[in-house]
Amino acid sequence: MATRTAAQRRAAARTAYDAFVAECPSRQLLDRLGDKWTTLVVSALAEGPRRYAELARTIAGVSQKMLTQTLRALERDGMVERTVTPAVPVRVDYELTPMGRELLPVLGAVKAWSEQYIAQVLTSREAYDARDAAGA
Repeated sequence: MATRTAAQRRAAARTAYDAFVAECPSRQLLDRLGDKWTTLVVSALAEGPRRYAELARTIAGVSQKMLTQTLRALERDGMVERTVTPAVPVRVDYELTPMGRELLPVLGAVKAWSEQYIAQVLTSREAYDARDAAGA
């Protein structure tokens, strides 16, 4: 068996899409999926197509800039489809693609978990901060 250089091993790992390898492109996708706005936008689109204004009303606290960036990124990644209907005014709808719909159980579970355990997390944070302040 021939010995491979580190660069060859990294190239082979990239081909296998191993997120533990720094150069693996799947890390970019993990970064996108770990974003709170992604989770909220995908969850808001779970019930079907929605217009931009509907999404903005549903997702409290999202700025116009962040909503636009998130929708564009999800569209670029193939998880959201943008449909423009010529009318006056122009109608733009966003909906999940089949790939985006496959995310629903995963992101829905993370969202549900965060809602279930936030009280415990807040208690833990307070205890940690109190210990940290006492030790400082």
